[in-house]
Amino acid sequence: MRKAIETLKNIWKIEDLRQRILITILFVAIYRFGSYVVLPGISPAMLTQLHEQTSEGLLALLNMFSGGAFSNASIFALGIMPYISASIVIQLLGIAVPYFHKLQREGESGRIKMNQYTRYLTIFILLFQAPSYLLNLKMQAGPSFNASLDWTFMFSSTLILAAGSMFILWLGERITDKGIGNGISFIILIGIIARLPQSLAQEFISRMTEKTGGLVMFLIEMAFLLLVIAGAILLVQGVRRVPVQYAKKMVGNKQYGGGARQYLPLKVNAAGVMPIIFAQAIMFIPITFMNLSDLNNASGFVRAFSDNTSFWYNFVFAVLIILFTYFYTAITINPTQMAEDMKRNNGFIPGVKPGKKTAEYIDEIMSRITLPGSFFLAIVAILPAFAGLFGVKAEFAQFFGGTSLLILVGVVLDTLQQVESHLLMRHYDGLLKSGRIRGRNGNVSAY
Repeated sequence: MRKAIETLKNIWKIEDLRQRILITILFVAIYRFGSYVVLPGISPAMLTQLHEQTSEGLLALLNMFSGGAFSNASIFALGIMPYISASIVIQLLGIAVPYFHKLQREGESGRIKMNQYTRYLTIFILLFQAPSYLLNLKMQAGPSFNASLDWTFMFSSTLILAAGSMFILWLGERITDKGIGNGISFIILIGIIARLPQSLAQEFISRMTEKTGGLVMFLIEMAFLLLVIAGAILLVQGVRRVPVQYAKKMVGNKQYGGGARQYLPLKVNAAGVMPIIFAQAIMFIPITFMNLSDLNNASGFVRAFSDNTSFWYNFVFAVLIILFTYFYTAITINPTQMAEDMKRNNGFIPGVKPGKKTAEYIDEIMSRITLPGSFFLAIVAILPAFAGLFGVKAEFAQFFGGTSLLILVGVVLDTLQQVESHLLMRHYDGLLKSGRIRGRNGNVSAY
């Protein structure tokens, strides 16, 4: 306890870190305040059906990512997901289209152009997604609409929803520049955490009143949740260390390198949470285009892929995650570049020839460790469905795995790593006695 208090004092002593934390809190407060600002022309008291609709299924996930703004018919109802979808599309174009591939290799100027295209695509997605949301809102909460507001309401609300999502994007960028951690990732994290207290309270009340097991079953759920979190941390931080030997180098009478042996850390889950985001974006497509009000009369195929607890939904979801894990690992990890960098610095892997053979060796290791990593990632992603089968309420089951848990663990670790870096830079102790906090990778981003 004394160590924790001392660490907090040290954090507060560092002026730059203190300002960054306060700015982050301010922007997060603005985001949370906007989540409760209802669209003009909507009566919040008449949104009962919308709340029921977003209590389970895929819409519950959308509602969680938006921090409850989706079910509140808020100006931030669409959240940051349109931008995430646009980012995914642009990254895919960077592989398939030569022009975008060229931009990726142009450094800072190419990155700026890619960001511009991502924003344009985000606006394009919003212009389609916002009317879809409003049509569903009109079906679910028709009595809450003012009769005089029809096409004018649709037009103005579309602009408000699009502006709200772009404002969230701006807030995320400001958090990245002026605050602590990655802004977009942090906003997603806040949306997830905002739902945790309410979900936890509902599950406790449910266990104590409606379900069997009572307090004992609730404590078992908490213990299992802690185990799942521990597994997620292992998945996020798990690495395969490949030994790298650096040859001695003589410059005049001085020796450099000294034959030191270091390690090349190859992450078990190099793709991070991106495969789940990719797969989730694809699984969201049926929700965007189907008639939600007529779901009961829909085909078995539509109903199966509208229920995130169904077998076929989770099977397809898991397969997509495994495929996307290999895909994203292949485009983010460049064994040839690693081998060239090693060779340039007089480094080599013992028993492996420098150059092409080293690249092939690293690629082989990545293929081997990606397989169990992808399966474990898929298992974590579908755990909420299993939790639901054991009687856990849908709102609370989402925290037993999936995108929410991995983003929560990953972003928290990355943010703590940045805080620790500020402490160590000023010669203060780190956050842990036993070692240093490692983030997921060099790029602190959830998406």
